[in-house]
Amino acid sequence: MRTLITTPEYLDFISTLSEKVKIKIDYITDILIQSPVINTKIVKKLENTDLYEMRISLDNEYRVILFSINHPNIIQATQILMLNGFIKKSTKDYKAQIDIANKILQRLSNDPEEDDKQKEDNNETKDQNNDTLQNGDGK
Repeated sequence: MRTLITTPEYLDFISTLSEKVKIKIDYITDILIQSPVINTKIVKKLENTDLYEMRISLDNEYRVILFSINHPNIIQATQILMLNGFIKKSTKDYKAQIDIANKILQRLSNDPEEDDKQKEDNNETKDQNNDTLQNGDGK
């Protein structure tokens, strides 16, 4: 089982999405957290970087979420850091978004307290999302 950590940039992206897309992202995120081996149709390591991408296809659009892990091998990783997300419109989008993800990683490595605060915020957000789904408010 892996721990999921999110950044404000990731949460901002998620907040712009429809409930239908959020449900699919939650489903795939649960696979990332719980499954030791992850299908490459869901997650792929980006070449020449330390980043991974999670692709969500829905309504003829791709939403791409960039993330990092705390181990060179995803099977042995215990933490997933969701960095940012975007709707893929062209291959040019990747370079700009990878640059943003790397800046986020740099910022977090310079300010470990921000990382601890974000973990606390994540737990509260996840609890609120679970309450919404259980109460049927998010459907």
